[in-house]
Amino acid sequence: MHLNGSKYGCGEGQCGACTVLMDDKAIRSCITPVESVAGGRITTIEGLAKNGRLHPLQRAFLEADAMQCGYCTPGMIMSGVAFLSRNPDPDDREIIRFMEGNICRCGTYTRIVKAIHIAAKAMQEEGK
Repeated sequence: MHLNGSKYGCGEGQCGACTVLMDDKAIRSCITPVESVAGGRITTIEGLAKNGRLHPLQRAFLEADAMQCGYCTPGMIMSGVAFLSRNPDPDDREIIRFMEGNICRCGTYTRIVKAIHIAAKAMQEEGK
């Protein structure tokens, strides 16, 4: 399928590198049996951009320099997209609480929180 954005990390659903969306909800693909997603709408990092334009959180990750090695980035973004769809105006505490299931080995957490705030504002302005 030539989809290589989602990463295999721990294989136990603990690190979040493999996060994808199923019906707009973040799931860990490494522990999700294929039969459990039958009939569901799966979105990977490759499916976020629309008409050649990156999703606001993808753009915000670039703006905030929220990635270093990039291994966790697809999972962070997918979790963040799911979070922002439920909480369009979060505070730091809410972001940290929701995102604590995603591990960044490089420690760019403060920039990830900043990116989520940037995306939340952009999404509000764009009416998403």
